[in-house]
Amino acid sequence: MQAVRFNADERLLAFIQQKMNKLETFYDNITSGDVFLKLDKSENNKIQKKLVEVKLYVPGGSVFVREAGTTFEEATDLAIDTLKMRVKKFKNKRAEVRNGKPLLVEADTEDQEEI
Repeated sequence: MQAVRFNADERLLAFIQQKMNKLETFYDNITSGDVFLKLDKSENNKIQKKLVEVKLYVPGGSVFVREAGTTFEEATDLAIDTLKMRVKKFKNKRAEVRNGKPLLVEADTEDQEEI
Protein backbone atom coordinates (compact mmCIF):
# COMPACT_ATOMS: atom_id res chain seq x y z
CA MET A 1 0.00 0.00 0.00
CA GLN A 2 1.26 3.41 -0.93
CA ALA A 3 -0.05 6.76 0.18
CA VAL A 4 0.89 9.28 -2.48
CA ARG A 5 2.21 12.59 -1.06
CA PHE A 6 0.87 12.08 2.46
CA ASN A 7 1.34 9.76 5.43
CA ALA A 8 -1.51 7.33 5.98
CA ASP A 9 -2.65 6.42 9.46
CA GLU A 10 -1.88 2.87 10.63
CA ARG A 11 -5.58 2.28 11.41
CA LEU A 12 -6.49 3.20 7.82
CA LEU A 13 -3.86 0.83 6.42
CA ALA A 14 -5.08 -1.96 8.71
CA PHE A 15 -8.69 -1.31 7.62
CA ILE A 16 -7.75 -1.53 3.93
CA GLN A 17 -5.64 -4.66 4.48
CA GLN A 18 -8.51 -6.36 6.29
CA LYS A 19 -10.88 -5.57 3.41
CA MET A 20 -8.37 -6.74 0.80
CA ASN A 21 -7.83 -10.04 2.62
CA LYS A 22 -11.55 -10.82 2.29
CA LEU A 23 -11.25 -10.83 -1.50
CA GLU A 24 -9.53 -14.21 -1.32
CA THR A 25 -12.88 -15.75 -0.39
CA PHE A 26 -14.12 -14.94 -3.90
CA TYR A 27 -11.02 -16.01 -5.83
CA ASP A 28 -8.10 -17.75 -4.14
CA ASN A 29 -5.67 -17.34 -7.07
CA ILE A 30 -4.94 -13.67 -6.43
CA THR A 31 -1.13 -13.53 -6.56
CA SER A 32 -0.59 -9.95 -5.38
CA GLY A 33 -2.03 -6.48 -5.42
CA ASP A 34 -1.16 -2.81 -5.34
CA VAL A 35 -3.16 -0.17 -3.47
CA PHE A 36 -2.63 3.54 -4.00
CA LEU A 37 -4.21 6.20 -1.79
CA LYS A 38 -4.41 9.66 -3.32
CA LEU A 39 -5.95 13.04 -2.62
CA ASP A 40 -7.88 14.64 -5.49
CA LYS A 41 -6.46 18.11 -6.13
CA SER A 42 -9.54 19.60 -7.75
CA GLU A 43 -9.62 23.37 -7.32
CA ASN A 44 -13.42 23.44 -7.59
CA ASN A 45 -13.92 21.54 -4.34
CA LYS A 46 -12.98 22.90 -0.96
CA ILE A 47 -13.05 19.36 0.41
CA GLN A 48 -10.54 17.05 -1.25
CA LYS A 49 -11.93 13.78 -2.55
CA LYS A 50 -10.10 10.66 -1.51
CA LEU A 51 -9.10 8.25 -4.27
CA VAL A 52 -8.35 4.55 -3.85
CA GLU A 53 -6.79 2.66 -6.75
CA VAL A 54 -6.41 -1.11 -6.55
CA LYS A 55 -4.74 -3.42 -9.03
CA LEU A 56 -4.98 -7.15 -8.36
CA TYR A 57 -2.72 -9.57 -10.18
CA VAL A 58 -4.22 -12.92 -11.07
CA PRO A 59 -2.94 -15.69 -13.32
CA GLY A 60 -3.65 -14.62 -16.88
CA GLY A 61 -4.32 -10.96 -16.20
CA SER A 62 -5.10 -8.24 -13.72
CA VAL A 63 -8.12 -6.41 -12.33
CA PHE A 64 -8.01 -2.63 -11.80
CA VAL A 65 -10.45 -0.41 -9.90
CA ARG A 66 -10.40 3.32 -9.09
CA GLU A 67 -12.99 4.74 -6.70
CA ALA A 68 -13.47 8.11 -5.01
CA GLY A 69 -15.22 9.08 -1.80
CA THR A 70 -15.38 11.70 0.92
CA THR A 71 -13.23 9.45 3.13
CA PHE A 72 -10.70 6.75 2.37
CA GLU A 73 -12.90 4.22 4.17
CA GLU A 74 -15.84 5.07 1.90
CA ALA A 75 -13.67 4.89 -1.22
CA THR A 76 -12.23 1.57 -0.02
CA ASP A 77 -15.70 0.09 0.53
CA LEU A 78 -16.74 1.18 -2.98
CA ALA A 79 -13.55 -0.25 -4.47
CA ILE A 80 -13.98 -3.57 -2.64
CA ASP A 81 -17.59 -3.89 -3.83
CA THR A 82 -16.51 -3.25 -7.42
CA LEU A 83 -13.56 -5.64 -7.05
CA LYS A 84 -15.81 -8.41 -5.73
CA MET A 85 -17.98 -8.09 -8.82
CA ARG A 86 -15.03 -7.95 -11.23
CA VAL A 87 -13.14 -10.81 -9.57
CA LYS A 88 -16.25 -13.03 -9.70
CA LYS A 89 -16.71 -12.12 -13.38
CA PHE A 90 -13.03 -12.86 -14.10
CA LYS A 91 -13.26 -16.18 -12.25
CA ASN A 92 -16.39 -17.24 -14.13
CA LYS A 93 -14.87 -16.25 -17.46
CA ARG A 94 -11.73 -18.27 -16.72
CA ALA A 95 -13.85 -21.27 -15.71
CA GLU A 96 -15.86 -21.09 -18.93
CA VAL A 97 -12.71 -20.98 -21.04
CA ARG A 98 -11.09 -23.79 -19.06
CA ASN A 99 -14.17 -26.03 -19.35
CA GLY A 100 -14.44 -25.40 -23.08
CA LYS A 101 -17.84 -23.77 -22.90
CA PRO A 102 -18.50 -21.26 -25.65
CA LEU A 103 -18.77 -17.66 -24.51
CA LEU A 104 -21.45 -16.92 -27.10
CA VAL A 105 -24.05 -19.49 -28.11
CA GLU A 106 -25.74 -19.14 -31.48
CA ALA A 107 -28.68 -21.22 -32.62
CA ASP A 108 -28.23 -23.21 -35.83
CA THR A 109 -31.44 -22.78 -37.78
CA GLU A 110 -30.12 -24.50 -40.91
CA ASP A 111 -29.67 -27.87 -39.20
CA GLN A 112 -33.25 -28.06 -37.93
CA GLU A 113 -35.72 -30.14 -39.92
CA GLU A 114 -38.99 -28.65 -41.03
CA ILE A 115 -42.16 -30.41 -39.90
